[in-house]
Amino acid sequence: MRTLLFPLVIGLGGIAVLLWLGFWQVERLAWKEGVISDIQDRVAQDPVPLPEIVDPASDNYLTVIMQGAATGAEIRFLDSGTAAGTGHHIISAFELTDGRRVMLDQGLLPLYAEEGEALTDEVTVQGNLVWPDDTADPLNVGDEWYARDVDAMAQALETEPVFVVLSAATAYDARLTPLPVDTRNIKNDHLEYAITWFLLAVVWLSMTTFYIVRSRRQKVA
Repeated sequence: MRTLLFPLVIGLGGIAVLLWLGFWQVERLAWKEGVISDIQDRVAQDPVPLPEIVDPASDNYLTVIMQGAATGAEIRFLDSGTAAGTGHHIISAFELTDGRRVMLDQGLLPLYAEEGEALTDEVTVQGNLVWPDDTADPLNVGDEWYARDVDAMAQALETEPVFVVLSAATAYDARLTPLPVDTRNIKNDHLEYAITWFLLAVVWLSMTTFYIVRSRRQKVA
C-alpha cells in the first residue's frame, strides 16, 4: 500500500487542480455573460447628449447623440476579422457645434481601397462611448495605428480623450462601412476552457485508476 501512496496523492492532487480550474472557468463564464448582457443593455438604451464630463467607469458603452462635422484629420487603425473584412478604422477628429472636439470611429475603409474624399459636412451622429483595451508595441508607425490608445490618439488628433463608435448618422462617409459596437466580437471562450479542464480531469482519473489497478495486479502475480 505504501508504494501506491505517492501515485495516489499525485493522482488525486492532479484531479483536484483540474476540477478547480474547470469550476473557475465556469465562474468566469458567468462573469463574462454578465458583462456582455450589460453592454447589450447600454447599447440598446435611447441616446443622450454627449455628457460634458465623461467617466470611463460609468459611461463605457453609453449611447450618445451629437451634432457636428469631421475636420478631415484622421487616424487609421488596422483591424482584421471584422464583419466588413480587413481594413482600417477611420477615426476622425469630430468638432461639435459647440466647439468641442472628440474622436469618432466612422467605420472601416477596406484594405487597398481607392482613396476618396472624407465627409466633412455637418451631420447628426449616434454612437457609443468606448474605451478600447487594445495593446500593441509600437502603437503606430506613421499614420497607421495598431492599438486604440484613447489618450495617445486624442493627443495626435488634438481632441478630448473621448472616443465614440458611430452606429447611425444623418449622412455617411461614402468610403466607409460603419461598424457599430457589437457584442458578437467580444471573446467568450470560457465554456470551451471549462470543458477542456473537466475532460483532462477525467483523463487524469482514468490514468491514475489504470496505474493503481495494474500495480496491484503485478503485486498479486
